[in-house]
Parts: sequence; structure tokens; C-alpha cells
Amino acid sequence: MTSTELTYRARLPVTAAEARAWHDRPGAFERLTPPWMDVRVAASCGTTAPGDWKRLKVGVGPINMGWTLVHRALPEGTDAVGFLDEQRDGPFRAWHHEHRFTDLDDETSLLEDRLVYQLPLGKTGDTIAGRRVTAQLDDLFRFRHRRSQIDLQRHAASSGAPLAIVVSGASGLVGRQLVAFLRTGGHTVYRLVRREPAAQDEIPWNPRAGEIDAAALEGMDAIVHLAGESIAGGRWTQARKQRILTSRVDGTRLLVETIARLRMPPSVLVSASASGYYGSRGDEVLTEDSGSGTGFLADVCRAWEAEVAPAASAGIRVVSPRFGVVLAGNGGLLKRVTNLFRLGLGGRLGDGEQYLSWIALDDLLYVIHRAITDPSLSGPINAVAPHPVTNREFTATLGRVLGRPAVLPAPESALRLVFGGMADELLLTSQRTIPARLIDSGFDFAFPTLEDALRHELGRARGFHRSVATVTAAQYASRLRESDMAEPLDAA
Repeated sequence: MTSTELTYRARLPVTAAEARAWHDRPGAFERLTPPWMDVRVAASCGTTAPGDWKRLKVGVGPINMGWTLVHRALPEGTDAVGFLDEQRDGPFRAWHHEHRFTDLDDETSLLEDRLVYQLPLGKTGDTIAGRRVTAQLDDLFRFRHRRSQIDLQRHAASSGAPLAIVVSGASGLVGRQLVAFLRTGGHTVYRLVRREPAAQDEIPWNPRAGEIDAAALEGMDAIVHLAGESIAGGRWTQARKQRILTSRVDGTRLLVETIARLRMPPSVLVSASASGYYGSRGDEVLTEDSGSGTGFLADVCRAWEAEVAPAASAGIRVVSPRFGVVLAGNGGLLKRVTNLFRLGLGGRLGDGEQYLSWIALDDLLYVIHRAITDPSLSGPINAVAPHPVTNREFTATLGRVLGRPAVLPAPESALRLVFGGMADELLLTSQRTIPARLIDSGFDFAFPTLEDALRHELGRARGFHRSVATVTAAQYASRLRESDMAEPLDAA
């Protein structure tokens, strides 16, 4: 039976012991799962100690396959620390994955992922799916290594005492990954939920009824407030616009008034806002000192940000990150537009000259993390990448990344017919927003360019980042993928 061996290596900015501990913390699996893969934990026992296991559900088109991995100790005699996964049942005939961590010096370590697997159906399986599986694993481990490198780097740069952090909107696109990222940094994260708590890390609240468990918030170090009705979840009827406004105003008011009265309030409140604050401004360069604009979203953002004033008056440091369009491969605008491009229906919106202020999901997490841990940050900050692009540039870049044409423009009249008022506020609005305060603070964007961000989120990094590939002849067919904190290269 033919086996395939793949080895992936990356240099990590922490010791082997810290890298090993990171993989054991809650949230590590979520951070290591690429956004383009439908993989979730259905059940688990323990973490990664010998005998612990995970039962995964893997989505392949409309089919969900089960995959049970049992964790074992590394083979005796190895100098590395780590663990291995072996398949008990699942899509492979056999699967053996060693996670090895070895110190390179006092501050860095080498991560090695060694895989040995067999596809089902023997040589027939290799012929049908061998190259495809290898390519998918290349994409997977390229993503995992880059994300773990940057996550560990960000946590190491703010090495302080672990914090107790409360997050509202924790089940949303940003909230889910934020909770996972914070937990891998050793922080304890509690989630505000609108139902009866089902776990120890859940705190009940009901913004519509004005109810919240104030006692559970006593002594927390930080609160991150992300909750609010989705602005892109459907056509903007008057009832929906009212929900968009009240969900933000009422929820923020309840939370702020509650923590302002606490005996031991948090030291910082990070309360989300949006770049919609500026309205549509053509090619005007917008910084945090620019005034508010006009339109429904500008009105919402002004009212939203005004509600945090009592927290600041109570001596709580308040940061209001104004989110740009968040680029995430598994949700939001990017997922919707990508689906159209893959069908050959992509193209500019309107005349394509309107500016889009965007930010990669991971960079948004790092901005929020910086807002929590950096006492010099307060007030509004533009949570956007440093290089806004026109819609024409965005669609051309996305088409190039996906290898799909971007030749079918959507006229403004058609967009207004389909989306109503949402078209003017979300799709045709122009905001050339610059993160001036983040730049002044020395914040380093992991994904400052659009193409790099898109390739990372969509699994299209092959041929774009520096890598070394070596084929070895041994007992197995072998491939090596090695990255060393890979810096972006120009697209080939």
C-alpha cells in the first residue's frame, strides 16, 4: 500500500515550550482551521495529551464526514516536544501527524508537521485524488504556519499578566475568532449571551429588556463590545433600519451604564463602531480627525459612539475602533462576492471609482488586542488597512487571485433595484479612510496589501510567498514545504 509523507517546517517567534503550550490552549483549533475549510469539532475529550481525542465533522460539498483523531506521545528518542494525531476512523485509509517543536535559540523554535497518510482505494485513490490532496495540504499548512507565526508574535509583543475579558457578539464573524485568539494568548474570555447560560464562560444579558448580570462583570479587566444587528443581512426596510440602530444604541447604553456603576469596573472598554461614521466622501482622505458625514450609517455611528461617554466619565479607558469592510473567507462581503466570481459573474459595482476601506480579519483581531493592552490608545481609531482601494481595483485584484474574470459590471440602477437604500450606503459609498492613529502608535499590519489579505483568507498563497520545496527519495513519496516567517513577494 502506497504511503505519502509530507513535512512542513516553520520558524516560530517563541520557545518550543511556549509553542507547545499554545497548541494546547482553548481556541488553538479554531485559529488553525482555514476559513475556506468546513471543519468543526463535534465532540472531544481533553486537549492533546496521550489518549485525548477529537471527533471532527468535515464538510465536503453537501456531505459531512466524521473524522476521529486520537492524540499520542511522540516516538521515544526524539529531541523535540510535541504530540501526534492518529486516525481512528475517517476519510483516510491511514493518517499519522506528528507536531514537533524544537528550540533554535533562547527566543525561537522550529515547528515541524510530519504527515504520513494513505488514501483509500490504493493506487486508484492516488491516481484520482493524490495530487489534489497534496495541494490541499500545502494550502492548509501554509495558512496554519503563517497564522500561528503572527499570532504568537502578537501575543509575545504584549507579554503581560493574563486578563479576564468579556466579549459581546462573540458568536459573530469577528467575535468567534477574537475569542479564540485571546484564549490562545492565555486570557480568560467570557461571552455575553442572550439565552440561558450553558457554560461557565457565559454571562446572560438581554439588551431589549434592559437586563444584564452585573455581578458577573465585577472585577473584569476588559470588555469588548461587538454586538449589533447585521447591516448586510437583508434589504433595509424601515423596521430593519430601526433594529440596526436600536441594537447598537440600547445594547451599548445598557453595558456602559452597568459597568460605570461597578465597584470594580474594567480598566478598558473597546466598543466597536464603523467607518460608516464618515459617510460617502469621494476621494477625500479621512482620518480620525475628519468630521462625521451624512446618511443613515453616519447617524447610527454617531449615536453608537455617543453612548460610551458615561464609561469615559467613570474613568474607564474607552477605545472606539471604526471597522472598515472586514475581509474574511468564510463570511461577510468577501464570501458573497467570491461566490459570484467563481460563477464568472464578478465585476465592478457602479462606475467602480468609489473607495473601499477594508481590513483583513486577522489584522482586526490584532487591532482589538492592541486596544485592550496598550494604555496609550483611547477614543476613535480607524480599524482599516493603510491602503484603501477603489472598487475597480478590488474587483480586479480578487479576479486575479481567484483566476476568474471581472468583466460584468453591475449598474447603479440595478443595485438600487435589488438592494434598495442599502446599495447607496454599502455598495456605492466611497470612503478613503486611513488608520492615522494606529500608524502613529507604531502598529504593524500583518496584511497591509489587498492581494496578500485575499490570498491568505482564500487559500491562494501558493506561488505568492517565499517557500522552498525539496523532493526526497526515501521509503515514502516525500515533499518538504519550508517557510521562514515568509515575507510577501510580488505575484508570479
